[in-house]
Amino acid sequence: MEESHSRVEVRRRTRMCRALHRSAALIPLRHRPASLFGLRPGRLAWAAALLTAAALTVIPPAAFPFPIQATDTVSDGGGSVSLEWSAPAAPPASWLVVRRERGGTFAPLDTLEGTATSYTDTAAQNGVAYEYRLVAQPLDPSMDSEISPATEAHVNWFDRSKLNVLVVVGIFCLLLFFYIRQSEGGVKWQFRTIPGLAAIEEAVGRATEMGKGVLYVPGVQDIDDIQTIASMILLGRVARTTAKYETDLMVPTNSPGVFTVAEEVVKSAYADVGRADAYRSDQVRYLTSEQFAYVAAVNGLMLRERPAANLLLGAFFAESLLLAETGHAVGAIQIAGTANVHQMPFFVVACDYTLIGEEYFAASALLSNDARLLGSLKASDIVKILLISVILAGSVLMSFGHSWLGDFFATQ
Repeated sequence: MEESHSRVEVRRRTRMCRALHRSAALIPLRHRPASLFGLRPGRLAWAAALLTAAALTVIPPAAFPFPIQATDTVSDGGGSVSLEWSAPAAPPASWLVVRRERGGTFAPLDTLEGTATSYTDTAAQNGVAYEYRLVAQPLDPSMDSEISPATEAHVNWFDRSKLNVLVVVGIFCLLLFFYIRQSEGGVKWQFRTIPGLAAIEEAVGRATEMGKGVLYVPGVQDIDDIQTIASMILLGRVARTTAKYETDLMVPTNSPGVFTVAEEVVKSAYADVGRADAYRSDQVRYLTSEQFAYVAAVNGLMLRERPAANLLLGAFFAESLLLAETGHAVGAIQIAGTANVHQMPFFVVACDYTLIGEEYFAASALLSNDARLLGSLKASDIVKILLISVILAGSVLMSFGHSWLGDFFATQ
């Protein structure tokens, strides 16, 4: 690499001083003046040494090339190299970041402010060794940085910035397996009473007293939706209750998949209570897969049959208020439940009971009496308590100037 202009200047001044020192020593004693610029001959060598030292110190430190560090960016998906350096005391107006493959020719990459001390190259190719340099703008070779060591970008398999997520998921999984094993061993827990869940049997009893039927709407999504799956669990409990009370049950569906599963659930529920002969094939019906055509058909069923109880449990969207208003108009007791928060206000206004958000999934777990679902419900409750405790502890620590807990759980 060519010597910089600043070092050439220092060497030139050093040679001048040495030449001056030698020339003074070669002057014959008889021709030497009693003093040179007011200095005695014996002190001329000291003057030359001081001049040399002054020449070496007149160049500011920033004139020498400074190091630049290039490393593979941590916790990324590859294709990225991070650069860091210490800015000179008097930086230029801007830096031109140049890059080359090892032994190649530098090419411009980006322009940065002169006060910048870091940069991330996001256009690097994985497995290719790159060298970087900072070029002062406007051009001043004395301000340029050294060439960085050759660095390659690689894919990082572990994102350390998401360690907090790993900790929470790990704790939840441990609690999940622990409580499932306890539930399978016969351990029973006391959960909060859900009013809407307790009202289901009341609604079926009212329909029985009035001699009318129960309408169960499992939502408008297909069977692969988690809300529809939870609705099938609730349908099993409702079907067993209607079979026990000998109450008519109507289940209109909007999907062939939902129709098939709902039919098997209702048939099995009637068989569980010893009323398999009371099951009729027209209790579960497939209407249409079109959203509002399905809603129109269900509303027509309400107006014709005038059920005493409407159970709207599943995934609902724009049709929620249409169904709830029609059910209210026929005077039915209505119990609704969905995890779609944008439809909850309509159900709260138009229905007698509403399973809000996770209450809907908790109700399906409680009614199923399945060890895995009950263990999951217990584990999720414990994790919520732990997270609330961490939030409170972090707030207290932050009040006293300690941010380590908040920094650990910070998301990026």
